[in-house]
Amino acid sequence: MRRVLFLGLALTALTACETEVDTKPAAEVKEIAAPVPEAAATPAAATMPVLPEKGIKVDAAASKIGFIGAKVTGTHEGGFTDFTGYAVIEGEELTETMFIVDMNSTFADAEKLTKHLKSDDFFAVQANPASTFTTTSITAGGEGGTHTVVGILDLRGQKKELTFPATITVAADMATFKSEFKMNRKLWGIQYPGKPDDLIKDDVAIVVDLSFPRS
Repeated sequence: MRRVLFLGLALTALTACETEVDTKPAAEVKEIAAPVPEAAATPAAATMPVLPEKGIKVDAAASKIGFIGAKVTGTHEGGFTDFTGYAVIEGEELTETMFIVDMNSTFADAEKLTKHLKSDDFFAVQANPASTFTTTSITAGGEGGTHTVVGILDLRGQKKELTFPATITVAADMATFKSEFKMNRKLWGIQYPGKPDDLIKDDVAIVVDLSFPRS
């Protein structure tokens, strides 16, 4: 009985205490149609996808793909040090992007957490060494940014359609793509609840700041 009461108090604290994650706009997530299953075959070894030779390559050294997670006792920040990507620009509009993240480059603000994030409790990096995001549409307007971005996020081997606001600028020398939003980690199979006295919120904030040099 005491354990049930304690868990109830922890859940109350989790929902009552607002964090930086809560302030971000929520991304819309939709299921996508599953492909028709093929005949059973021997599973191939997990490999990194190859970025297509198109568009303007992201300047990874001047860019950031990060995240903020929250739990009862506070927040943790992290991100990825190894990623590639491109943007297609037509006229004065950025019309297409794709990114490949090496999930082995995951880091957090605590060494123990970094190791845990790579485990099967979270990103399951050994079986899923890469995460990709490919846009399906970028349209001007929408709340929270200059554009509304729709694309397919492949994370932990699961693909979902993701819609979120972004602020996009296109200048003669540089294009930029910036966005901050939250999404529910459990929709991609990341179910780990945290410790009974330190529960983790379902929503995780994603922070993206990308630069595409045009010269």
